[in-house]
Amino acid sequence: MATTERDGQLLPPKLSEAEAEMARVAQRCIMAALDHSRAATITLESDDGSQPVVQLPPQALRFIAQLLGAMSERKPIVLMPTKQELSTVEAANFLNVSRPFVIKEIEAGRLPHRMVGTHRRVTFDDLQTYAVNMRAQQKSALERMSDNARELGLDY
Repeated sequence: MATTERDGQLLPPKLSEAEAEMARVAQRCIMAALDHSRAATITLESDDGSQPVVQLPPQALRFIAQLLGAMSERKPIVLMPTKQELSTVEAANFLNVSRPFVIKEIEAGRLPHRMVGTHRRVTFDDLQTYAVNMRAQQKSALERMSDNARELGLDY
């Protein structure tokens, strides 16, 4: 399976139905092993018949199982260090907003950043925190609108 490139971004290959099922089965096996023991090793079988044993912390196995679960559901996956810094364009893409909106939020002090020369950089950790707060504000605003509509007898 080869990755493809679109607009400068690497995209993972699409999983076939058989590969999605393989991911689903592997996830179930890992989670079952973790549920019944403190499993910390997995055995790999290579094409030459050797079976090396790899020791992993249970947290790593849980993470691998979650990754396999997302793959089996064909969900997009982004793996990034929390201290990773993003450009304003990348931040806008993550938030699904425009770049000018991100810059406005930075200049208003609502989204922390640092300057690298003349360029703004936002840590992924700060961006996630901002996204959670933004979604909470949106939910609150929608609830207020719903309450106002009920008070006015505009139930749908």
